[in-house]
Amino acid sequence: MRQGLADECRVKVGFNGADLSDVGQIEELVRATEGELGPIEILVNNAGVRNAYAIEELPVDRWNYAVAVNLSAQFHLIRLTLPGMRSRHWGRIVNIASKWGLTGTVNRSDYVATKHGVVGLTRAVALEALPYRVTCNAICPGLTLTPHVERQIKERMDKSGKSYEETVKEYLGQRQPSGRIVRPEQIGDLIVFLCSDAASEMTGSPINIDGGWHAL
Repeated sequence: MRQGLADECRVKVGFNGADLSDVGQIEELVRATEGELGPIEILVNNAGVRNAYAIEELPVDRWNYAVAVNLSAQFHLIRLTLPGMRSRHWGRIVNIASKWGLTGTVNRSDYVATKHGVVGLTRAVALEALPYRVTCNAICPGLTLTPHVERQIKERMDKSGKSYEETVKEYLGQRQPSGRIVRPEQIGDLIVFLCSDAASEMTGSPINIDGGWHAL
């Protein structure tokens, strides 16, 4: 990451509550961000939704919303920011995919399909951006300690009376051989690395951070 940009990131923060299922709001988000904070040199696509239905029971509107937020929003944000990165001959795009972007599971057809799409989009963008010193990679986390997962663990602890460590082990089951849940700050550190000069030749890669789950 450029030192000047790193310094700016420490002192300037903005929030925009754009609905990422709406193309118009995505376009306004990019305009507002560049107007307030300057050119976008690093893009991290992190928004995501998922549902738990068998494919024949998944409501069509929920499928459409998942495609819009999980995949189309990433496409639109890339198409709007990549030209500037190319013109400046530097940029970093990091798409948050999932372990389910590399394999499959039941009752998650929307999530699995869109996260596979994110990995494919990452590879295509990486090749288009190669001549301009712009990289594009996908991070594929396993089970991560999100607020949703924290609530589930606490509910299990309250019902069973077991310790946090015991509950996490049961929650993970046969997944993540490390026996540990991925922490959000670990993903953040990986993003920082991908934005550094050390990662300048890493592009088009789906990168697992899943406690060895994908190795099974």
